[in-house]
Amino acid sequence: MADPHAVVVGGGIAGLAAALALHRVGWAVTVCERAPVLEFADHAVALAPNALRALDTLDVGEDVRKRSAHQGIAALRRQDGRWLLRTTPEQARRRHGDPVCVLRRAELCGVLLERLPAAAVRTGTTATAVEPGDTRRPARVVTDAADHTADLVVLADGARSRLRAELFLEHPGAVYAGFAWLSAVVPSPGPGLPFAETWGQGGIAGVLPLTGDEVYCYATANAPAGERAEDERGALLARLADWHAPLPALAAAARPEAVRRTDVWHVDTPLPAYHKGRVALVGDTAHAMTPNLGQGAAQALEDAVVLAHHISGSMAYVPTALQSYTDARLPRTSALVQRSAQLAEAVQSDSPLAARVRDTAAGALGLVAPRLLARYTRPADDWRPPAEG
Repeated sequence: MADPHAVVVGGGIAGLAAALALHRVGWAVTVCERAPVLEFADHAVALAPNALRALDTLDVGEDVRKRSAHQGIAALRRQDGRWLLRTTPEQARRRHGDPVCVLRRAELCGVLLERLPAAAVRTGTTATAVEPGDTRRPARVVTDAADHTADLVVLADGARSRLRAELFLEHPGAVYAGFAWLSAVVPSPGPGLPFAETWGQGGIAGVLPLTGDEVYCYATANAPAGERAEDERGALLARLADWHAPLPALAAAARPEAVRRTDVWHVDTPLPAYHKGRVALVGDTAHAMTPNLGQGAAQALEDAVVLAHHISGSMAYVPTALQSYTDARLPRTSALVQRSAQLAEAVQSDSPLAARVRDTAAGALGLVAPRLLARYTRPADDWRPPAEG
């Protein structure tokens, strides 16, 4: 009897993780990626302890840890450089079993890709339509290269998925969060550069040291959707000109072509379900969130593990299994989307008064961190894979 077959649409973190999770429980997988080659934007990803537990379930956690810089759960500064709160990797290990691991997105995707069969990923393949199927009929994915029938289809094609819109016609889709993300990987100015996020008026900036001699730096800027600067490096420099050291120097060290601007979109209105028929939605396609909680990749990895756990060996019951997947994932991720959006609203405020109130609250939290900080992050960080009970 042939292995059940899943078609995964999208070759990012969510798609590759879902493909690997399904492969590990006996599914044949085909990943359709529209890009001609798998090239990943030069972004860093910070993986909280819950993400690492999901990666452990996929048997890649130790590999990811070895490739990562290890950080505490949180480190916050004011725009003038004063520390508001700071935790260490050791504190994170004591409370959660792991620190936050920071590595390039391409490295994480590479680890996932290495565990998939060589022929599983088909690049240059754009999915244009999906038929969800039901208990009696398989699903079908139409691509510009060929049509695929499948026992299961996994949509992992991003926050602004067109295929999601086909399945949920009345849902408003992703909405623009009101700000853009400017980032670059730059040479480290020296050893011992601390991991930190800085909250300023009208946005945030951050420093994520990577392994080796590089640093990922980022900043947000309130702007209309689609706005672009002729010189994005100049825009990043201007944004950080009056922020504390070393933020201006890091921006100045970026190569002009290395600075990337990404509009932030999120699924502010929860979907009615994360499945339809034999189609499951994972990652940003299901629950895109603002980056403020650092949980986007983590939730995609959780989705992959939970989806594989619930999928039945009997093809007739895939829709029932996917209802269990929705039941397990929708309440948790919807709450995190809203919490992240609330935090984004607070840190993106242009009001000086709002910024002072916010910083005072964060500073008070810092006086009793990590106990209260752990209470705030626990809903995300304390997740356990379903096989662990």
